[in-house]
Amino acid sequence: MLGAAIRFVVSALVLMLVGWLLPGITVAGFTGALIAAVVIAILGFIAENLMGKRVSPQSRGLVGFITAAVVIYLAQFIVPNFLSVNILGALLAALVIGVIDAFVPTELR
Repeated sequence: MLGAAIRFVVSALVLMLVGWLLPGITVAGFTGALIAAVVIAILGFIAENLMGKRVSPQSRGLVGFITAAVVIYLAQFIVPNFLSVNILGALLAALVIGVIDAFVPTELR
């Protein structure tokens, strides 16, 4: 349980960093980032269950990248007051988050 909470906090911090660095994505504070991180995790879980393991973050292929961008883009419709993303922002965010995932082991997230 504590590990999941830490993962969501780290994901929220990464989302805030991405929102600060990249154009096309805006996150409204830490609370907004935390809510968005939970929603993105849920949407990613649903996408992985519907489409199989090839869309998971561990398969860093093109399908996984596009799925991550779509999940980030769709999250704005679920948490509209906390997250705003355009298509370019979703693609850039998926790229940056993918690079971070490549260097940070899953056990630490």
